[in-house]
Amino acid sequence: MTKSELINAVHDRAAEAGIELTKKATGEILDMTFDVIAGAIDHERRFSYPQFGTFTVKHRKAREGRNPRTGKPIKIPASYTVSFKPAPSLKDKVN
Repeated sequence: MTKSELINAVHDRAAEAGIELTKKATGEILDMTFDVIAGAIDHERRFSYPQFGTFTVKHRKAREGRNPRTGKPIKIPASYTVSFKPAPSLKDKVN
């Protein structure tokens, strides 16, 4: 699903619920929502939404990899990444 498809889907659901929003306002609300979620993940190192799942910050250790073009070993530095664990109800919907 693309961003525009998400905006259209949320706009349509809002209209079904009797909430009048323009598509521009819907897009701005979604942008703000994702900004708040990203801020929570950055500051609190986790964000949990019931019935959906939990985003957490994970630390990756430094490791050795290979340059796919040359095959030479390279050092990959330690880094942080975001991990997602789906809630059981979301997992059931996917199956």
